[in-house]
Amino acid sequence: MRDAAPLARLEDVGLSHDGGRTFIFRHVSLTLHKGEFVALLGPSGVGKSTVLRVLMGLSKPSEGVVRGPVHGEGDADAWQAGASGTKRRAQALVFQDPRLMPWRSVLRNVAFGLEGLGLSKHEKRERALAALRLVGLEEAADRWPKQLSGGQRQRVGVARALTVDPDLLLMDEPFGALDPITRESLQDELLRIWQQTHKTVLFVTHDIEEALKLATRILVLSGSPAEIVGELSIGAEHKAPDSLEFRAYAARLRGMIAGKPALSDAP
Repeated sequence: MRDAAPLARLEDVGLSHDGGRTFIFRHVSLTLHKGEFVALLGPSGVGKSTVLRVLMGLSKPSEGVVRGPVHGEGDADAWQAGASGTKRRAQALVFQDPRLMPWRSVLRNVAFGLEGLGLSKHEKRERALAALRLVGLEEAADRWPKQLSGGQRQRVGVARALTVDPDLLLMDEPFGALDPITRESLQDELLRIWQQTHKTVLFVTHDIEEALKLATRILVLSGSPAEIVGELSIGAEHKAPDSLEFRAYAARLRGMIAGKPALSDAP
């Protein structure tokens, strides 16, 4: 599910907070194509979330180039700002903690990302309701965050990101703090939303099975300093958790994280 032109790209990117003496990650290159669901997989603390911050323009890389997404290739500042006069944003980020404002209703939490886009009050309400409808929470529009379950709060966080109609949806372990049953349910919901909206998704996780279930392509970030040590493209026919192919892919991903070379995409 790739478009010919890349939507976003990191080219030989590195990040250091001490002037280059120590790098969090280095020589990281990745390309995201329109409509892809890409998982960035790696152990906790390896720098996956920091890669997202660089893609968002929230952290400036110490070396390398950030390019993206649909307004023509340019620097991170131009990408973050988006095209002048548009009523949408180039990208949106979903956190592990949905970070809802307790003094705002669910609807007003979702509409928060629309501020500054030049929309009327009616347009904001309609777009926020449409996003809530997409995640199955339209009936909760007038509730307060404290009245929601953990899974519902995370759905509100996803709706808030979708309401700005981003080209690129970045997700930072959004289901990591949820119980297994809720997590599996939201994974299914996310796949449905992705198939319906055709957004480009970059999903950070340390869970191998989650990456295999969700992604069309998996990039493995590992090492110190971290770098992309492997890549797998996953076909829909290999996503059944009880299949031999799924278990073989999981074993190969564990090997990549541990530093064993990847030979091919085939399990």
